[in-house]
Amino acid sequence: MSTVLETIDGGTRYLEKRGIDDARRNMQMLVARQLGCTRMDLYLQFDRPLEETDLIPLRETLKMRGEGIPLQHLLGSVWFHKHEFKTDARALIPRPETEELAEWILKWELPADLEILDMGCGSGVLGLSLAAARPGWNVTLADVSPDALSLARENAAALEIPNANFLQSDLFTAIDARFDGIVANLPYVSETERATISREVAHDPALALFSGPDGLDLIRRFIPEAFHRLKPGGWLVLEIGHDQASQVAEILQTSAFTAIEVKTDLSGIARFPFAKRP
Repeated sequence: MSTVLETIDGGTRYLEKRGIDDARRNMQMLVARQLGCTRMDLYLQFDRPLEETDLIPLRETLKMRGEGIPLQHLLGSVWFHKHEFKTDARALIPRPETEELAEWILKWELPADLEILDMGCGSGVLGLSLAAARPGWNVTLADVSPDALSLARENAAALEIPNANFLQSDLFTAIDARFDGIVANLPYVSETERATISREVAHDPALALFSGPDGLDLIRRFIPEAFHRLKPGGWLVLEIGHDQASQVAEILQTSAFTAIEVKTDLSGIARFPFAKRP
């Protein structure tokens, strides 16, 4: 029988041959999932023999990972700002940059009773993280995709978050309320990149990725509408593509927003435009 360490070593070589980045960590995560332990726990049981009852399903998940199925889909969950969220093909896999956005917002000194909208909520990681950290806020999560909303509802139920509500809407078509703050991680990948995205990203819903020839079609629609759905003094924060900051700042300015600035992510990329309605 193969030991835990031998299984990790063999699986790592298999994934490396198939071009999987960070192959050893991927294999460790798959083994830990199969054994019901953490990745760190594996270091204490390298010599443990693995039974066929563990190896058979592990071989199947390893094959799927080698074919480019995202690790997060195989694990079934992802950690995002202190919470474990269910993730699958119904919505975009949460990105580290979006976690940076949540943490940035939660550092602000804001009132305890705000009306917040998470537009294009996907699996709900952003809006639900805000709702969990600020129980006095009323957070509305909206998405055009009923599949994404079903996943977001499941995450809210699993985390027992009571101050979140859900609405299917194509941008603001089904929304009448006004908000103190709006956050949005809308599709921003250009159609020209469709043929070059990675195998893993290709498993995300196209609806959550692509937005016209330059990736800004939806944002051009969204920003002027968001202005009219904010209360006076309300704020808007977006997550955008790596080369879109100047264009989005211009759209914000022509839409009458003020106090416009763009915060960089941890990689130094201008990623998060911020603006206010006067």
